[in-house]
Amino acid sequence: MGCASSISKIYTVGSAKKISIPEIAIFVPSMRVPVRFDLQRTLRGLIPRDLIDKLSSLRNQIVLVAEETGGSAATELLRILEEYLPVLLGLTKKEYGLEELMEFKWKNLEGGRQETTVANSWLELLSIVHMMAVLTLSEANSLLIPKDHSDSGERTVSADSKKDAVELLLKASGYLEFCVRDVLARLHPDIKKRFPKDLQEGVLRAISIQALGQGTELQLSLAVESQKASLSVKRRLACEQMSYFGEAHYCLSGCDMSNGYGKKHLLFIKWKYLEAKAAAYYYHGLILDKGSEPSCHVSAVCCFLAAEELLSDSKKAFLSFCLAVPVTSSFSFLILLSRAPPLCDAMKLLYQKIPDIASKKSQMYGYHLEQQKSLQVLPDLPEFQLSLRPDDYQLPEIHPAWDNEEWENQGQTLKEHLRDSEDETETDG
Repeated sequence: MGCASSISKIYTVGSAKKISIPEIAIFVPSMRVPVRFDLQRTLRGLIPRDLIDKLSSLRNQIVLVAEETGGSAATELLRILEEYLPVLLGLTKKEYGLEELMEFKWKNLEGGRQETTVANSWLELLSIVHMMAVLTLSEANSLLIPKDHSDSGERTVSADSKKDAVELLLKASGYLEFCVRDVLARLHPDIKKRFPKDLQEGVLRAISIQALGQGTELQLSLAVESQKASLSVKRRLACEQMSYFGEAHYCLSGCDMSNGYGKKHLLFIKWKYLEAKAAAYYYHGLILDKGSEPSCHVSAVCCFLAAEELLSDSKKAFLSFCLAVPVTSSFSFLILLSRAPPLCDAMKLLYQKIPDIASKKSQMYGYHLEQQKSLQVLPDLPEFQLSLRPDDYQLPEIHPAWDNEEWENQGQTLKEHLRDSEDETETDG
């Protein structure tokens, strides 16, 4: 899905046919890429030639690299995008009068379908920063997919890779938060209504928040691997993860998610939310079970049984996610094929220990359950302040070429031309 499709596993269907199914550790939206058009003709005579050449050259480089690599050359694309942004910023300055001069064309890289264009340079800036976020999510996904694709042996991801992935997720979240806070806020609602579904405010917010949720999931995985992490820490992380995914789902409630990627996105959030809630009840039950009163043990059993049911629901949501178009795989896909546990240590606990402890504790405290039926109420999970925050992304400085004397003279001429056009329109009216 999206540029994560560069990491795939080959499955044999029947006796001969082989299909390539992308592996997913991080949700990566479908990538949007620029479409080549004659930018020079539109800007000729309005800004200096060297600025036109720089804008056109960098934008064409983005198109070329994205199309030739299918978006997999994340490092190279991010370098060009970061070089393009300072030059593009000049077109967004009101004093230059160029904001609504051009319709920048974009398309979905996988489907190839060109989107409706809007003559607004802020949409171009929004699309560029959104592309940076998608590429950063793709880099995080790559870190979490083991390079060994053989079926023999256990596939593992190092702690360093998980930590690096968390940093990338925070960066991607920051890009998307910037899109909502500093770009969409500038645009008129009528313009935003014409945006593609991927750039709806709720969708951008949801992906930003769920990136924090996946970062918390990785922190939980690291805590499980650490002997120093307490049950309280693990419970807090699971509860925070659940809160992030619950908030992400809420952001999508008012969005049009009728397209294929939209439906898959919703299934992904549902799967992760149920999984996190199962983990939260599992750790909450372990903590309650340490109490000495029978009521503590009864409450603990209620938590374990709830975790088992949630885990079962999450498996169904996961299967629906994997099979929804476009078909994807995940570490957990092995569960569906061979009942083997998923890679992540936090997930191993979920799939191995929850059914066992639910059965064991139900039998152990069966007497108390029968005697204290009035106490068989699922306890509330504790609420915690969310720990992870998006990185604070700020736009770079505008390119120095916009400040030279030649541009200032041309810019003044353009402003006079636009003012004269407005005066003529008012006279005609």
